[in-house]
Amino acid sequence: MSFFLNSEDGYYSLTGAGAITLIVVAVLLLFFTGFQRSRKKDPKKSTAMDARVLCFTSLSVALAFVLSYLRIFRMPWGGSVTLCSMLFVVLIGYWYGPKVGLIAGFVYGCLQFIQGGGSYIMDPLQACLDYFFAFTALGLSGLFYRMKKNALVTGYIVSVIARGAIQSLGGYLYWMDYMPDNFPPKLAAVYPIAYNYAYILAEAAITLIIINFPLVKDALKVVTKMARGE
Repeated sequence: MSFFLNSEDGYYSLTGAGAITLIVVAVLLLFFTGFQRSRKKDPKKSTAMDARVLCFTSLSVALAFVLSYLRIFRMPWGGSVTLCSMLFVVLIGYWYGPKVGLIAGFVYGCLQFIQGGGSYIMDPLQACLDYFFAFTALGLSGLFYRMKKNALVTGYIVSVIARGAIQSLGGYLYWMDYMPDNFPPKLAAVYPIAYNYAYILAEAAITLIIINFPLVKDALKVVTKMARGE
């Protein structure tokens, strides 16, 4: 069809050039996140903060992407529960606020799109709902980064619920005809909601338990101080 997309039977897939282009865009956006903090009066301090934001954001996105391959188990209707992969995207917004968080979420969505969605595209809106918009929503944790108490937990819960809502909308628009045979027919009307939230909330529950262990909670406090330069 074009330099970036192949077309077959009404569906689309990324070409090699399309995948490389998307990776380049993702990398450039990651670098851009390093310059989203407001500029300080002291140029040296500002440069140090830019480098810190870039370093922690890049590492967190990379960790999230690697962990997305570590699937603990699959749900009966589809969808995999991974080992805290969403947490490392949510952390970016928690550290640096919504602007950096949303950009990092979008970058992560680009990587997820290449990983799983680049070979099967119905139309641009479907790709956006399933990948770009959904994973960008993980950056909504940044809306709570100034909270004095429970900011990470609140931001995490809101972010993963928002991700599930966007992907459920995509499910209603595009995936109703793909409902598995083992899904209860009486619940067909809520299939996209049940499918998406089954694995998203399962992972969220595991993650929330893990980050509330005293040792993990203390470690996150130390890393947060490092990330923010406190």
